[in-house]
Amino acid sequence: MSRSSQPHIERTAAKGPSAASRTLAGFIFASRWLQAPLYLGLIIAQAVYVVLFFVELWHLFENVFITGKIDETDVMLSVLALIDIVMIANLLIMVIIGGYETFVSKIRVNGHHDEPDWLSHVNANLLKVKLAISIISISSIHLLKTFIEVGRMQKGLVHDSAGRVIYSTDGVMWEVIIHIAFIVSALALAWIDRMSQQGHKDDAPAAAPITPVVIAPVAAHGASTSADPAGYVTVRLPAGAQLPDGAEVIDR
Repeated sequence: MSRSSQPHIERTAAKGPSAASRTLAGFIFASRWLQAPLYLGLIIAQAVYVVLFFVELWHLFENVFITGKIDETDVMLSVLALIDIVMIANLLIMVIIGGYETFVSKIRVNGHHDEPDWLSHVNANLLKVKLAISIISISSIHLLKTFIEVGRMQKGLVHDSAGRVIYSTDGVMWEVIIHIAFIVSALALAWIDRMSQQGHKDDAPAAAPITPVVIAPVAAHGASTSADPAGYVTVRLPAGAQLPDGAEVIDR
């Protein structure tokens, strides 16, 4: 029997999936809540960083105003340590809120005056790019601290007050290489995200052209219909759309 002579089979979606399939799908979908304790743990970690911030701030206050045994370089290093803690806290907030919004459940704060600007359009690609930028910022702080410390380098080594080696020439070189690797990775992620958005725009179907059509109004059940002096109304219909019942196209 040829393919053209085979009877046409109409397929319908009236019969849905079985109860077992729906149960399995619901169980798999609910498994996303297993990530919720992970984000709660990150909130606890952020609380630890808040405590660490005030500990560092107290050390800075104590060294400057109580003991007075601190110079400008030490103040700068202490401030950079505080900035480092703040940047890590920002990274945690981004992971907690963005990750929960993307992978667990929606955070319904639409219209809230404190809603972050990036939360309304957050997705996995955007979250990865923002995380990469945050990591670069943290790496920049560490690298700046290293550059300040290497000013005291002697014979390729920097020692602390106890005589232990804290920086070396090879260590500084590897820090710079790792920082450059972070930058290259962020640029690659941003380029991939841009190409993905461009692909979605190219795949989007073109909107059907809207053309004005003049049709004659039809009164239903004796009801009067408003029209212009010529007795017609003008409506805009997509090209190829079906006209309403009883209406016809009139050339004017």
